[in-house]
Amino acid sequence: MDYSVKNLSFRAQEAHRRGGFSRDVNAIFCTSWIRSANSSRFPQLNNLLAGATMKNSLSGSPYPGSLQMPFVGGTEQETAWSRWCRNAAERPNSEAIIHCSAGEAPFRWTFSALLAAAERYASCLVEHGVRRGDVCAIIQHHNSQLYPLYLAICAAGAIPAILAYPNPRLHPDKFRQGIEGMSRRSGLDWILTERELQPILEPLVTGSGSTIRGLHFPLEWHADRGNGQLLQEPRPQLVPTDPLLLQHSSGTTGLQKPVLLSHNAVLEHVKRYAEAISLTNSDKIVSWLPLYHDMGLIAAFHLPLIFGIPSIQIDPFQWAMAPSLLLEAITQERATVTWLPNFAFNMMALKIRDEDLREFDLSSLRLIVNCSEPVRHESHENFLKRFQPRGLRPTALSACYAMAETTFAVTQTPIGIAPTVVSVDRTSLARGKAEPVTDGARARICVSSGKPIEGCEVRIVDENRFDVTPGKIGEIAITSATMFSGYRNYPEKTAEVLCDGWYYSGDYGFQHDGELFVIGRKKDIIIVAGNNIYPEDVEDAVGAVQGVIPGRVVAIGEENAELGSENVAVIAETSITSDPERKALRLEIVKAGMASGITIASVYLVPPRWLIKSSAGKPSRKGSREKLMAEKHKSEVWQG
Repeated sequence: MDYSVKNLSFRAQEAHRRGGFSRDVNAIFCTSWIRSANSSRFPQLNNLLAGATMKNSLSGSPYPGSLQMPFVGGTEQETAWSRWCRNAAERPNSEAIIHCSAGEAPFRWTFSALLAAAERYASCLVEHGVRRGDVCAIIQHHNSQLYPLYLAICAAGAIPAILAYPNPRLHPDKFRQGIEGMSRRSGLDWILTERELQPILEPLVTGSGSTIRGLHFPLEWHADRGNGQLLQEPRPQLVPTDPLLLQHSSGTTGLQKPVLLSHNAVLEHVKRYAEAISLTNSDKIVSWLPLYHDMGLIAAFHLPLIFGIPSIQIDPFQWAMAPSLLLEAITQERATVTWLPNFAFNMMALKIRDEDLREFDLSSLRLIVNCSEPVRHESHENFLKRFQPRGLRPTALSACYAMAETTFAVTQTPIGIAPTVVSVDRTSLARGKAEPVTDGARARICVSSGKPIEGCEVRIVDENRFDVTPGKIGEIAITSATMFSGYRNYPEKTAEVLCDGWYYSGDYGFQHDGELFVIGRKKDIIIVAGNNIYPEDVEDAVGAVQGVIPGRVVAIGEENAELGSENVAVIAETSITSDPERKALRLEIVKAGMASGITIASVYLVPPRWLIKSSAGKPSRKGSREKLMAEKHKSEVWQG
């Protein structure tokens, strides 16, 4: 095909004359335009487009502001790559990603520079043997080249899968075993990593039965590539039904499950969720969330990149050490939207020092979405009390229920309105019914996760998967227009959760006035003498006890053979080391449980950073229980 300036201009004029820029401009943008770093290479086409009216790419509504460029509203014939190319063509010098790392000036990717770098990396990938359909796992620390590398994998027709970079505290053998198990389940073909991890990962290539064909070190390629190096082979002809990415369903109850999502699923989800949160071209996303988690990958990375607005990406490890980095980025960049898991609300309210708060201005933030089930009322209250003096608006607090299996969001609370709260009787809750009460002492305050977004439906079902009556608690079942079709290479797990177009989430909750309230994980519920004890209730009560490290508590069930039931046990981190103080702390923990109507039979006190974390950064009940069973006899585990 002729991609000369003359032919490009002719095809653009024809498309404009017919009243739209759909497939014609898609073809133009995706094969030639982005090969320049800016639109000056194509002055005739640029002049033609400069006078057109630009519209919101998802809703079709005209954009306010100075950008003048046509934008297609539909996603039926698009791929993520074509959308990225279009954004680069329409706003070449606009910021796409602002990469932040403590102690360094932000690295700012424009849309055109990002796509040009992706083309260079795509050329390298092909030269190193990566082919269409290959799964390329990225295991790298937070760095500015990760973003074009991710896009490059898509450009080459391969499938990116971002995996967690090893925590320094994790034993190399444990890390390697995790990757090995994931590779056999997910079918990983290549690992794109850093040289320092080569000794750990090399055995995965040479080991028997491995699917991994090799390790590549793209950060070394980048240093050697000239600006003119582009993809030499014809680009794979991507279609919307092609797989775009492989993400792993996060969870604290078992091995992560591989979820393969198509271009169309992600594009459609971005369209629907952007409408649910009233996203506009004036928004700016900020996130510290790891990109191996669906909240970070879809909400904070794909959504802005596809929509065509900037995102600010903060190193997750650095944020964990200094949570104020998020507030610093909001203040300096005037960010408007962010997502946080519930534990982050607690962590920021507790860890950020008073003297640091004076530096921050949070008035630009219009939306801060709590995307962690269940959403905790106390977390919102404490967060708001702490940061409202710095400009945080109460109406910015929001909530969402999301998971990898539905691409991301299932529900979302209304924008500009604080999430609904309902006080329910704890005793009735333990018996499976959400009965509103006014007596605060007997109440658990439940926070709404909102109503289903467009294209999603939610049901509450019993153990036989029949709908429960209103007000009853049951498993949350979901159907979605952007739902996955099954776990990759995992038919037995798929059969457990997918049936007749419905995904059975394993989460417990109830509906009230059309809104979803999430109570907890089905597998984590502790059953004591026929009553359901929700571990979150125990953890909230114990976490408030002085001497317990906030947010570092898990409640688990221990078998009581004599009673034929379970007892409630607590594993709590503390800095206290003397036996008298530990005994006093145990008593306070038991009292805290009694105040909530819960009998805590066993208390295990452990040192700081002892609990196992899930991939989402939350304490893992299952992992911590297994560690307790293995290390119960050790001196660092104090049992009372």
